[in-house]
Amino acid sequence: MAELIELETERLRLRQWKLADREPFAAMNADPRVMEYFPAVLTRAESDAIADRCQLLIEERGWGFWAAECKATHEFIGFVGLHTPSAELPFSPCVEVGWRLSFLRWGKGFASEAAKEALRFGFHSLGLKEIVSFTAVGNLRSRAVMERLGMRESGTFDHPHVPEGLGLRRHCLYRLAR
Repeated sequence: MAELIELETERLRLRQWKLADREPFAAMNADPRVMEYFPAVLTRAESDAIADRCQLLIEERGWGFWAAECKATHEFIGFVGLHTPSAELPFSPCVEVGWRLSFLRWGKGFASEAAKEALRFGFHSLGLKEIVSFTAVGNLRSRAVMERLGMRESGTFDHPHVPEGLGLRRHCLYRLAR
């Protein structure tokens, strides 16, 4: 078991997952607005499996897709962090920065704030030379976050975990070097 790393920003705490996070995470993953650029909304079991995987990877490495909590209210609002994708992507191996936040928390700068701290950690503490991010081509909100982080678009690819014929299969890749 690795040393557990938690990060803080002005408004957020990125921490290990708790059992109490499961219910709001499942509600978030069942929200069609949040899941618009994913193949489908998730069942409670699918959502719990993702939370379990995130928690396990943090236990193993010390870092990952952390649970994001508002410091002022201690409310779980989603996840933000770093991840090594399991899919065989055209640019693998890589570490990605990613986020998924509750719809009510969109437009408040939380994704950019937390992702910036995750990038700082990845470059300075992990010594990564590059961090990537990717999303469905039409996901303009996430692409805007990537650009605010200083990432640059670096082409498109078909995501192997998105079924053929689904308009979301085409993804754009963003990169940021240390």
